[in-house]
Amino acid sequence: MPENYDIKDLSLADSGLARILWADRDMPVLARIRERFEEEKPLQGIRIGACMHVTTETANLMRALVAAGADVALCASNPLSTQDDTAASLVRDFGVKVFAITGEDMETYNKHIEAVIATRPQIIMDDGADLDTALHTRFPEALETVIGGTEETTTGVVRLAAMAKDGVLKYPVFNINDANTKHFFDNHYGTGQSTLDGIVRATNRLLCGRTCVISGYGHCGSGLALRARGMGMDVIVCEVDPLKALEAHMEGYRVMPAAEAAQFADVWVTVTGDCKVIDGPAFENMKDGAILCNSGHFDSEINIAWLEENAVSKQEMKPLVEEYTLADGRKIILLAQGRLVNLACAEGHPASVMDMSFANQALAAEYLLKHADSLENKVYDVPAEIDDGVARVKLETLEIDIDTLTEEQIAYMNSWNL
Repeated sequence: MPENYDIKDLSLADSGLARILWADRDMPVLARIRERFEEEKPLQGIRIGACMHVTTETANLMRALVAAGADVALCASNPLSTQDDTAASLVRDFGVKVFAITGEDMETYNKHIEAVIATRPQIIMDDGADLDTALHTRFPEALETVIGGTEETTTGVVRLAAMAKDGVLKYPVFNINDANTKHFFDNHYGTGQSTLDGIVRATNRLLCGRTCVISGYGHCGSGLALRARGMGMDVIVCEVDPLKALEAHMEGYRVMPAAEAAQFADVWVTVTGDCKVIDGPAFENMKDGAILCNSGHFDSEINIAWLEENAVSKQEMKPLVEEYTLADGRKIILLAQGRLVNLACAEGHPASVMDMSFANQALAAEYLLKHADSLENKVYDVPAEIDDGVARVKLETLEIDIDTLTEEQIAYMNSWNL
């Protein structure tokens, strides 16, 4: 058991271990990597600092890193996303230094990030770039030991790319989010299912026959739209990118500005990674009883400050379900304080899709350590051999065979003078 940690209750470990092993059953790619890591120890003695959602799926990534010989410290990347029993099992059963408590306030959240930094990590695994940002702004002395890092989500990649553009990024980072075996599956299928799961668990509302407004039609938004339509919802998409807006239209969804969509929204989900996506003009047009939630990384997408300033009353209807009453009597429902609804109100993405995302994380860490001397301080895509390899192993575990090109076909595809 590690010497230092800060979790809710170590006695929850039995429950957490059972859930971790349950998730492991649906993460066969990561299990194969863990088995190889156990034999080869490619990260022996390396200190890894991770800031991620403390879920059963993340726990299995931590298990793989520990099997590889790493010394791992983990804090939460969101105050509401920690599964306390999972955190307890990681400490007791796998020797991970965990600093995460569900519902922690922002002061505790930041102290937990600082606790991970205090371990002087050599490899950073981030989900949203809070750990990376803290290192660069508040603890620059700790940068001396950092070899490089990985980033899991769109929001973090945007922040890191901006740092690299400004010339302030001090180590190389692999962009896990844009690996094909991440965003085509985790973002698209995972976000769609887990977001609706969170909404239903929080509200117990029937979805079919209602109108769902989705802000953002990237990989996450398109997956959510598909699942919402599958549940019988009428889907409206709000976008700022003309190509994505056109794509949404061609898929059969209504497309309109947020202020116009507000009059129709029964359920509104933001998945953009930006700020004030639902703002004053939308609130002013919003129908009575609209349910608002966010599946983007930070709680900035819904202008909660506007609700706080303009509501005449606020009532918690049930855990993580708050009702704001406006001066004209309209009521607006906010889920999970505007934070990730799929993790705060449900259990996040299913293990099957996180299997591929976290396989990329584990293999990218190994690759980073091997090639550190040749990498610059910028954001890198996951190497194609890792990305394609994860897909092939996933197919193998699903017992799916595919064709292979013949030498003649390869020559044909690489010729112009046939």
